[in-house]
Amino acid sequence: MTNRVVLIGHPVAHSFSGGMQQAAFDALGIDARYELWDRRPLDLADAIAELRGEDFLGANITVPHKEHVVPLVDKLTEEATAIGAVNVVARDGGKLIGHNTDVAGFKSALDKLVGRQKMPRHAVVLGAGGAARAVVYALITGGFQRVVVFNRHLHRAEGLVRHFGRSAAHMELRAMPWHESVLEAELVKTKLLVNATSIGLAPTETPIPAELLPPDLLVMDLVYNPPQSQFLKDAAAARDTVLNGEHMLLQQGARSFELWTGKAAPLDVMQAELDRAREHGLREMPIEMGPADRASGS
Repeated sequence: MTNRVVLIGHPVAHSFSGGMQQAAFDALGIDARYELWDRRPLDLADAIAELRGEDFLGANITVPHKEHVVPLVDKLTEEATAIGAVNVVARDGGKLIGHNTDVAGFKSALDKLVGRQKMPRHAVVLGAGGAARAVVYALITGGFQRVVVFNRHLHRAEGLVRHFGRSAAHMELRAMPWHESVLEAELVKTKLLVNATSIGLAPTETPIPAELLPPDLLVMDLVYNPPQSQFLKDAAAARDTVLNGEHMLLQQGARSFELWTGKAAPLDVMQAELDRAREHGLREMPIEMGPADRASGS
């Protein structure tokens, strides 16, 4: 029986995960197929229920479902509970366990971005969804002293801050309204800027106007396709140090692979596939649409 692993999100067509994980399965001789499932929120519960089939090893969860999947699994790891978001589902017998490997992936990427510089202690995070929650949790547990969260809908950022109220009691964690004047004032006081929104998937979109970016920032964009978003182009032009989300994708994906298979991930193979995808485009992988999409013919 060929085992199955799926990526559940909306959209999923841009994802490098499929090719990366399939290359890892093939390299280790694991009889498994990675599939892309484009599911709208109203179809999420049915998609998670399908994972209970005996042929499934588990799933990756991406935008916009990382928070919504939490009540749909049987058990959460301690870290997933603390974050309130899940990006990996793995089976344990007949139970579905929700994990979060984004934190470890982000921490590895942050170490790469900082390099030999001193780790900063102040950060600005854009976004308040599942990815932003993992980023903020990583900064809280990584010794940051001040983190400011911006989101288009302020109440979402305020909800994130409330969620981490107890674990962030030792530091300043604030939500602020997404106004250019407020952003500009905060950016001149910080060292690290992280885009944890999906703004940037479209090549010309950027979350922050170029003229607001000061020099000498450490700038990370969790978007990895396109490899250099307009946001990172603007930051590089402002003489900032930049990194896209590919390293985080690799590291969280390796941990996902190990949860599904119990085997060490072939990092060199996975990186080679990411290099190939970056240079030559996505591997052709079928995308399965949800019932609502099939019914509407979209």
